[in-house]
Amino acid sequence: QVHLVESGGGLVQPGGSLRLSCTLSGGLYSFNGMGWYRGNERELVAVISRDGSANYADSVKGRFTISKDNAKNTVNLQMNNLEPEDTAVYYCAAGRLYSTILRGTGDYWGQGTQVTVSS
Repeated sequence: QVHLVESGGGLVQPGGSLRLSCTLSGGLYSFNGMGWYRGNERELVAVISRDGSANYADSVKGRFTISKDNAKNTVNLQMNNLEPEDTAVYYCAAGRLYSTILRGTGDYWGQGTQVTVSS
């Protein structure tokens, strides 16, 4: 059974930084895409393919960086210069196909971690 667990959320002031991590366990094969989403509708924030190709929402470009460790089945999201508009529950997901990650229809999802940006 595949499980994804997010960590690293918290309360930060505007302009501050947080680093989110997501670790996948229980998989019998490598996933070709992983990503971060936020909010009730799970808006795409950043996604990354197994070969390292990344895509970002326009609202976070230049501020967020997604990275991965294929051997550890881990994906991270470094969030800098955070804004109140970034406040949301952040979810990670994994997909057998990168196309599903781009569509926001990953095969497996974590429970989410709360990010609150407030002064």
